[in-house]
Order: sequence, then C-alpha cells, then structure tokens
Amino acid sequence: MTDGIKPFSFNTPGSMHLEWGGAKRLGELLGEWFKERNLLIVTDKFLNESGLLEQTKDSLKKHGFTVTVFDDVVADPPEHVLMECVEQGKKSHADIVLGLGGGSSMDIAKLVAVMLTSEQPLSELYGIGKITGTRTPLVQVPTTAGTGSEVTNITILTTGETTKMGVVSQQLYADRVLLDAELTVGLPALPTAATGIDAMVHAIEAYTSVHLKNPLSDALAKEALRLLSKNLVTACQDGQNRAAREAMLLGANLAGQAFSNSPVAAVHALAYPLGGHYHLPHGLTNALMLGPVLRYNMAVAAPLYAELADVVLGYSDEEMEIRSAKFVDFMQKLMNESGAPQRLQDVGVTEESLPTLAKDAMLQTRLLGNNPVPVTEEDALALYQAAF
Repeated sequence: MTDGIKPFSFNTPGSMHLEWGGAKRLGELLGEWFKERNLLIVTDKFLNESGLLEQTKDSLKKHGFTVTVFDDVVADPPEHVLMECVEQGKKSHADIVLGLGGGSSMDIAKLVAVMLTSEQPLSELYGIGKITGTRTPLVQVPTTAGTGSEVTNITILTTGETTKMGVVSQQLYADRVLLDAELTVGLPALPTAATGIDAMVHAIEAYTSVHLKNPLSDALAKEALRLLSKNLVTACQDGQNRAAREAMLLGANLAGQAFSNSPVAAVHALAYPLGGHYHLPHGLTNALMLGPVLRYNMAVAAPLYAELADVVLGYSDEEMEIRSAKFVDFMQKLMNESGAPQRLQDVGVTEESLPTLAKDAMLQTRLLGNNPVPVTEEDALALYQAAF
C-alpha cells in the first residue's frame, strides 16, 4: 500500500467577501452579519484624517451602528497602544471590533477583541495557544496588499527598545473579512512594492516551510505567488489599475492563509531585528533579506523553487537545478523592477551593527525552526553581509 496524505489541520477566518467599493456599504454588510451595534474602529491617524474612512463611517451610522474610532495605531505597535485601545473600547462599551488599515491596525484589533472581555493580563497571552475563553466579534478590512494579517491568528507587539513578541491563538482569527481593493488605490509606489514583496515572501516561505507544509497551504501559496508576481510591477507603476490592485489584495490574502497554517522562516527571522533596530517597514526588511536567504536555502529547497518557477515563469522541462536558479533570478529581477531599495546600506543600516542583528535574529527560534536549512549566528551574519 502506498503512503496516503500526511495528517494536517487548516484554519482560517469564518467568512470572506471581496467587493470593489464594499467599504462604502460596510454598514449594510455588517448589519446582515452581526446583531451587535457598538462598534470600535481600530486604525491609524493618517487613514482617519485622510477622509478615506468617511463613507465607511457614514454607512455604519446609517445602518444603526454607534461608531468609536481609535486612531493611535503606529507601525510596530508597542504594548501601551494596545492597552489604550482596550481602555477606549471599554469606555465606549464596544461589542464589535473592526480592524481597518495595515497589518499593525489589524493586529491590534485582534487582541483588543480578546481583551475587551478577558480577565487575562497581556503578559500571559504571549506565546502559542495561551488565550482562554472567547472574544468580542471581530471584522478585518485591509488597506494594503501585503501583510495578510486579516486572515492570520498572530499579533506581533513591540515589547522593548528593539524586541518584539507574538501572540498566536485560534481566537485571533476574524469572524468576517472584507477585501475592498479600492481602499489600496491611494497607496504610493514604494509601500505598494514593499507590501507586495512581503506577501510574496509569505507565499514562498509557506511553500518551503519544514514542519506544517500541507496540500491546502501549497495550493494557496502557488496561486498567491502567481497573482502577486504578475501584478506587482503594474500596481507600482499604475496605482489606479483596478485589475492589478484586486489581484494584489487577493494574492496577499491567499498568502496570508498559507503562512498562517504553514509558518514563515528565516527571511522573517532576519527581517525582525532590522525593524527593531532601524524602524524600517516590515515589508521592506523582508524584501532586503529575500535574495540572500533564497540562495542560502537553495541546497535543500531547490526542488520546491523549481515548482514555483513553473508557476511564475510557465512550465519548463529543463533540469530542476536550472528552473530553481531561474526562480531566484526572477524574484531578484522583480524586486529590482518594483523600485524597492536593493541593499541594507541603502536604507541606513551600518556594517558595524550586523553582528548585533545576527545575535538578535537567533532569538527568533519559532521562525528559524521552519527554515529548510538550519541557521546559526555565523550564518545569519553572513546573510546580513550578503544583503549589505
């Protein structure tokens, strides 16, 4: 008897809806989905003051929602931002939470939905599966095509000057997700490139992850990479292109579902210290480390890279080694064409800091354990030097 499919589990939000302009009628949609009416929007100051949310807020109020807005979310949010949001939600008696924005806003929304009703202190939530009980209803609406945070069960918080910690739990999956690519139209070229590459990293690392790779995550990762690779440059060069924007948002969503079930690895592990020390956008740090890590993993991951080459370049009967090399070259070329910075030195990273970054990367054991090839501190330093 031949071997069957290896046992696996797959988890994702309860329901998703894609609609161009859907945010303008969010009140109607949420009115159909939920009975709760005291709604807390978790977002950032730029989005709230730009006017982008006005039609969404009007729609919510028109359909009977009382709306409170917390707009103090910042990139790489520290713990105090979360606690201030929880406090505001409790004062307004919020019984439904809407994360609307980039990954940071959606990450904060996840934990706020838990902590509005939970007695657990934040310190007890860090780690995997530490949340007990239920949470307030949660809706996620992304305004960037990259993090996939709307479909993951992970929240990352900044816990010190340069350190981050994560909460991973089934309760962090949203009840509903709205994908409205019209919200991404105003995103400038560089953030479009950085978040798009971030999503591609999610797909690649999910496909090559060591422990929880499975047929569903594989299928989602490949379709995500197809959508993202074919539309990244167009979305960067023509931000008004509806087809490209929708493809990017859907691709990022599929990649998010993939890596939520088949976790990311060394690219992210090396990217986190760059964000912590230099406060660089997460998508950009992933982009800077992708090339070196792809080449480092080639010795083991080449067969999988060859399969991904068939997705982005079309099927070829060339030798596996040739196809895998072409995939790495293709990704590097795509990043160059997107306009994202190429080297660590281009974004202010100093050569003297590389040993410290390598040491800090070793703390990301949860991620490094998923990498196809083990990474030592010496290896990490060499990877940073290759990216410098």
